[in-house]
Parts: sequence; C-alpha cells; structure tokens
Amino acid sequence: MLFESFKVNSKLEILVQEIEREVKEQLEEFESISEFNQLKVIKAMQEHKVCEAHFYGTTGYGYDDLGRDTIDSIYAQVFHSEDALVRTQFVSGTHALNVALWSVLRTGDMLVSVTGRPYDTLEEAIGITGGGAGSLIDFGVKYKEIALLEDGNMDYGSIERTLRSDMVKMVYIQRSKGYGWRPSLSITEISKLIEFIKNINKSVICVVDNCYGEFVEKQEPTEVGADLVVGSLIKNPGGGLAHTGAYIAGNKELVRLAAYRLTSPGIGKKCGATLGTNRSILMGLFFAPHIVCQSLKGALLCSALMRKLGHEVSPTPEEPRTDIIQAVKFADRESVIAFCQGIQKGAAVDSHVIPQPWDMPGYSNEVIMAAGTFVQGASIEMSADAPIRPPYIAYIQGGLTYTHAKLSILMAVQELINRGLLTVNS
Repeated sequence: MLFESFKVNSKLEILVQEIEREVKEQLEEFESISEFNQLKVIKAMQEHKVCEAHFYGTTGYGYDDLGRDTIDSIYAQVFHSEDALVRTQFVSGTHALNVALWSVLRTGDMLVSVTGRPYDTLEEAIGITGGGAGSLIDFGVKYKEIALLEDGNMDYGSIERTLRSDMVKMVYIQRSKGYGWRPSLSITEISKLIEFIKNINKSVICVVDNCYGEFVEKQEPTEVGADLVVGSLIKNPGGGLAHTGAYIAGNKELVRLAAYRLTSPGIGKKCGATLGTNRSILMGLFFAPHIVCQSLKGALLCSALMRKLGHEVSPTPEEPRTDIIQAVKFADRESVIAFCQGIQKGAAVDSHVIPQPWDMPGYSNEVIMAAGTFVQGASIEMSADAPIRPPYIAYIQGGLTYTHAKLSILMAVQELINRGLLTVNS
C-alpha cells in the first residue's frame, strides 16, 4: 500500500528495512527512556490526585483555577524544580524565554550567551538584530556572545575570562542546535557547564532554553543545576495535544518574578483564565514521553537514510541524541525546498498545500516551513523548516507516530527523486 498509494520508489523500501535492522539497539534505548519518563509523569499526576475537577477551565480573571495550579505543581515535580509557571498566555517558546530574561535582567546587567548565537527569533528580543526597539539592549542590558569552538564544544577559556572580568548577571544556554550546525547539548554537558559557571560565580543565573529537549533523556536541566528552564507546549511536553502555551520552571523566586512579568506585580500566578485547556495540557503531558520516543525514531531513520543517500547529517545515526531535531545539509536552494515540500506531502493535514519560502516574523532570512499539523506550527508533529541561506540545511523534527514520520521522510526523498535532484542506486 505504501508504495502503490503514495508512489514511493520501491528501492527505498529495501533501504528502510536495512536501516531499521541496523538501528534496532538505538530504537530499544529510546523505548527504555520513554518508559522511565512515562512513569515519572504518572507518579507526579498520582501524587497530585489528578481528577475530573482539574480539567475544568475558568473565565475572566481565572481566580482559584484548581487545574492550572495543579499543572504548575506537576510540572515542578516532573522537572525536579521548586516551582513552575505553565500558561496558555505564552504565545510561543520565544515569548516565554523573553519573559524569563526580562523578569531578571535590569539596566546595566549583563547577559552572556555561552552557546553562540541564539535561535533566530530571540535575536530581536535581545536586540542583536531588528533595530533594537523594545529589546533588552534598547533598555540598557549588556549582551555578550561566546562562540562555540570549531568542533561544536563550549569555549571554556572564553567563558571563564568573561565571568571573571565582567559583572555577569545571567548566562543563557541553548540546549538545541537551533538553526546552527553543531551538536545539541546533552544533560551531561549542561551539568558540566553549569558546575563550571557556578564554581566561578555561584550568583550567576543559568537559564536553559529547553525547547525540543524535554523527555529525550532521563533528566532535565533543572536536575543538574539550571536556575530556570523554558520550553513550548506545542513542542515536546504538550504531547501533540496542547493547543498553545509554554512553561518556565526552576527556582521559586525566579518563577515568581517571571509570573510578575507575564501578568503584573502583585498578581503573578494568581490569575489567568484557562478557558477549558487544562485537560489537553494534562493529557498532552501524559502522552509526551511516548510521543517524544516516536519523534526520536523518525529522526534516527531520517539521519541514517539521508546519510546513505550521500547527505551530511547532524547528528549521525551513531551519535547520542539530546533533542528531537535532525539536521540534513543540501547542496542548493532547490534541493532544500523540494525536501521540505515533500515532507508536507506526507502530512495528514494540508498535504495538498505547497509551502514556499517567505519572510516570517522574527527571522532574518526567508524560511520555508513544512507543517501539516493538527495544531498550527506544532513542531512535535512531523515538520521541517529551513532558512534559505547557505549552507542549505533542513531541520526535521516531530512525528506523533513513527509510521507517519517514516512516510513523510520517504515522501521528501521521493520529491527529490521526482525533480531529478537525487538518484537512488539499486
């Protein structure tokens, strides 16, 4: 049915079967991690006595929302943090990150990114690009960026010199590669980095952008010293069911400041109508470890298949994974666009739509985004995006089921074949 109905080259079937035999051990490891995290989530829900009453929403000011407050407590337990702020009022992960930065930094403070240039949508929020209007730099916050070494590792020498010579208030750590070509950070690497920073200056606040990383490993950054972690509910922790929102978890006082920034001093976490979203947020969190496992299986298949077809990939099939993103490098603009359009053809939603590069808000280059998703832009669902700039790299992530991820990847390869951009040898 796959090859007859979807018109996929039969030679790809042999490749996929071969790959699935080769990566059997990695697939089993993903299942083991998923089981661990699933039990962790269930335990937190049991201890907070989740019941039908937690699913009801509130309107207006949202006073005494039992479900909302319980969700905060469950996230805090799952992330081994003192407190958490989980809100649909966050419009994106970038919004939540912006709130986390603004809640702590003041005029004259210094923010240092130790993982190089942040993800594109955060550049304007900081003031690196976009003219600076309303950015952190516009309000007098100092910013410094420490590039990664050529091998993708942290430049510990430059980090130490910066921490000893400047009055650094906050260090920003981006776990995922974003739109870069580097290894994403493992929990072990994050732990080493935070320990290194705190040994130099224990008062420095370490904030981790955790997007795409939740439930990929058995620990989260808050378990290894991060003061705050931030992520989006339409990525990993929403499990494909949350319709919008994001979370901030970590130190209780810092979460309080973030809540004040999101709403108002004096109000903080006490208000915020949930409008019937509690059920989908809780159910999404319940499914999240399993859904992340499905995404990882799809990412591994993509890595192995595209490498066999002659493309450079990051991570490689042998490398450990700490997020759900798979990067594939292409030779030219036409190939990366064709690949993303092929991913769209494999979708259950909007498969007839042909995505095109366009000037998306918050991005410095044209971006093509393939996202045939039930929730608009949900990158825990099967999706692919690519900034249209050299080197031409597609970033593939998500997949609510492994079968769907497999289909979409095969459709993307088939699109390259159909356009004469790729040849599959027998």
